[in-house]
Amino acid sequence: MNILMKTYFTLFLLSATVICGFAQNEFPSQIWHKGNIYGVDGKGVSGLVKYDLDNNLVQLKGKAIETFTAANVSYFEIYDEIYNGIRSFYSLPYALNGDYEVPVFFEVLTEGDEIALLCREYIATDSRNINNMGGMPMNPFFGPQNMIGYRMAFNYYFFKDGAIEKYSLKKKDLFEMLPGYEDEISLFMRKNRLDHDKRGDLLRITAYYNELDK
Repeated sequence: MNILMKTYFTLFLLSATVICGFAQNEFPSQIWHKGNIYGVDGKGVSGLVKYDLDNNLVQLKGKAIETFTAANVSYFEIYDEIYNGIRSFYSLPYALNGDYEVPVFFEVLTEGDEIALLCREYIATDSRNINNMGGMPMNPFFGPQNMIGYRMAFNYYFFKDGAIEKYSLKKKDLFEMLPGYEDEISLFMRKNRLDHDKRGDLLRITAYYNELDK
C-alpha cells in the first residue's frame, strides 16, 4: 500500500471512529430519568420519565408506558444524572409555530418576582473540520474532511408581564429583556466573566437581576 493510500485509509478510520463516538452519546431527552409528572388536576405520578420537547410529550414508564401531552400536564420534574440535578418543566401557552397559542413545555432555569428565565433544548447538527482537530492532515484526494455529529443546544425565553418573549442571544437585547439596570448587569458580567449567550451564565445574570432593589 503506497503512502497516499495509507494516509487516506488512516483518515477514514479516524473519521469513522469520531462519528461513531458522536452516535453513541446519549442526550438527556433520549434516556429515562427518575421523576414526577403532575396533571392539570393537581394529581402526581412518579416513576421513570422521558420527555420529547419537539412534540411536547412526556412519558411515564411503569408496567406499561403512558404518554402525556402538554395539554394535560401542568408540569413535570426529573432528576437528570447527566446534569446531576433536578430539572423542572412547565406547560405554558405559547405560539410556537404559528399565531395560535398552544400548551408548550418550557424548562424553568430560574424565576423571581418579576422575571423567569425559560429554555427549550434541541439537538443540533455539529459539523467540524477534521483538520482543526489536533492538526490532522488533509485528505490528499478530497481536501479537508468534515465530521458530522450532534450537540445539545438551547433556545431561551424570558417570562415577564404575563408573556413569554424569545431571547435573540444578542447582548443588546439582553438589556431590553432586563431593563433599567444596564450598568449594574454589565459590571456583574465583567466581574464574574459571564457571557450573554450561555445557559449557566444567563441563569446567574437573571437571578442577579431579580435580586436587585427596584
